[in-house]
Amino acid sequence: MKNAGIIVGLDIGTTKIAVIVGRNNDFGKIEIIGYGKVPSIGVKRGVVSNIENTVQSIKEAVAEASRKSGVDIQFVNVGIAGQHIKSLQHRGSMIRAQTDTEISQQDIDSLCNSMYNLNMNPGEEILEVIPQEFSVDGEHGIRQPKGMIGSSLDANFHIIIGQTAAAKNIYKCVRRAGLEVVELILEPIASTEAVLSEEEKEAGVVLVDIGGGTSDIAIFHEGIIRHTAVIPLGGEIITDDIKEGCSIIKKHAEELKMKFGSALASENKDEEIVAIPGLRGRPPKEISLKNLANIIQARMEEIIEHIYYEIKSSGYEKKLIGGIVLTGGGAQMKHIAQLTEFITGMDTRIGYPNEHLANNVLPEMASPMFATSIGLVIIGTDRYDRERQKMKELEPDQQEAIVEENPKKKKQKEKKVKDKTREGKKFTEVFLERIKNWFEEENE
Repeated sequence: MKNAGIIVGLDIGTTKIAVIVGRNNDFGKIEIIGYGKVPSIGVKRGVVSNIENTVQSIKEAVAEASRKSGVDIQFVNVGIAGQHIKSLQHRGSMIRAQTDTEISQQDIDSLCNSMYNLNMNPGEEILEVIPQEFSVDGEHGIRQPKGMIGSSLDANFHIIIGQTAAAKNIYKCVRRAGLEVVELILEPIASTEAVLSEEEKEAGVVLVDIGGGTSDIAIFHEGIIRHTAVIPLGGEIITDDIKEGCSIIKKHAEELKMKFGSALASENKDEEIVAIPGLRGRPPKEISLKNLANIIQARMEEIIEHIYYEIKSSGYEKKLIGGIVLTGGGAQMKHIAQLTEFITGMDTRIGYPNEHLANNVLPEMASPMFATSIGLVIIGTDRYDRERQKMKELEPDQQEAIVEENPKKKKQKEKKVKDKTREGKKFTEVFLERIKNWFEEENE
């Protein structure tokens, strides 16, 4: 069982496709066994625009990660983002038949699953239902109702909605790359697991993941997710602005942004000049770093203004003691935290995923660029540990029953999630079988 507990995160981004293979070590930290990163050439603003190119990029990234880790990768946790993602708040309720018994996890799951029956606009589906606060017989503000006695169970839900076609295209690309999707996870949710602490979530904090094509926002208060949004602007549009403003090719524009870019023009001097190689024997082109910073600052101000608008729209602007945490590849821009503080007036820091990583991890893996990928692995390991713990608490015959009955339970999922169910069924059978085998081997 050398592969027991190994989880793979697949981040299909606009500029890169990253695969990270990891597992929990004895100290509860994520140990990165291997990773692969290749340019993404089939994704625009977080949405698959070319199936063949995306499949090819996934295969290359998976092959690299498999070679470095020595793991035969079959199952992956996949992140989903894109400008089509939106969210809403909804309140659900249920009347319990047996009021003299304790509220069970099955009651809670039943209430959560009923939210998938909400009517959506044509072409949309519910991707995720996140319970926020529960009420039992009118008693509000309950975080965990399990074990309580009551006749009615209510809850506020944060519901993530996306385009059905976008989700199906991701499933299609992953399947054609020879992989199976364990779970489709909203990327800003994954990033929060990698860079935010529980204290920040309790105090109130805004996570902003600045990617290549989109900037994802997640707002927490009192440990509960309150608002999510996706802004269709990211690092790629800054590169395009540099390309147009400096009259250079995109490759050189990207290199300029990465090596010399700054979000504050006032931090650069007028006499600072960098030379760009000319095309086909033409003389080198000189670029002023102050001019470069002016181009970057103008676009970054627009992105931050959009972020600030979402913060104000959420209604939690005055309650966010933890301020703003910037992560993602775009957060590596120099002076971006200072510009964000200047525009929003909120404390800002750069979010690094190194808090959850083992000590022997390569330094580049602690970059904000890999926050989403590492978050996918963290969510996967948490799920694995929970399922393993459940199996350990059961008798051997009950373990057999769960493995046998699980496909039937999957088929009973609500109609709204039938596609997700079909994709995850094969994994669940193998996943539970692996945990059962591990448990038997441990006893031996």
